[in-house]
Amino acid sequence: MNEELTEGESKKNKTRSFIIETIIYVAIIFVCVFIIPKYVMQRTIVDGPSMEDTLHNGDNLLVDKISPRIGNLKRFDIIVFYPYGKDIDEYYVKRIIGMPGETIQILGSDIYINGEILEEDYGKDPITQAGIAAEPITLADDEYFVMGDNREVSQDSRAIGPVLAENINGKEMIRIWPLNKFGLVD
Repeated sequence: MNEELTEGESKKNKTRSFIIETIIYVAIIFVCVFIIPKYVMQRTIVDGPSMEDTLHNGDNLLVDKISPRIGNLKRFDIIVFYPYGKDIDEYYVKRIIGMPGETIQILGSDIYINGEILEEDYGKDPITQAGIAAEPITLADDEYFVMGDNREVSQDSRAIGPVLAENINGKEMIRIWPLNKFGLVD
């Protein structure tokens, strides 16, 4: 009689174990499919030549979505943002040049931050179009000035204006494709 109860209890335990495992697997799949891409990181594909020679058309990046939300952005970070707001499903990949509160101006091929020349060598070619930065632009506390590394073809803050912090979707973490370029991006 005890053996029969033990067999019955064993079947119940196996069923209970199966249900618990299934719930755990479903929860893990839910987190991986819905939570991580929306709030933690996602894959982004570079579209176009505006970030050459650093990034190329078709490069796949993993983008950290937490850094922009906690204010962990710095000059020269590569970001993904929605230039016309998150309601329009078009994103750009550019490099942060100007930080909130700074005054940006482009004179000739030089970028000035708060009246001092910015020392950087990310640009593929010298700047020939200053756009709206021909005159000093003072960024608000929630704005960034961004530029593509391929300065001659990039649609960036010189044309679209400063980028609002709320429109920044993420910061480049690592290039995952093509495999021969796998790793951190300068």
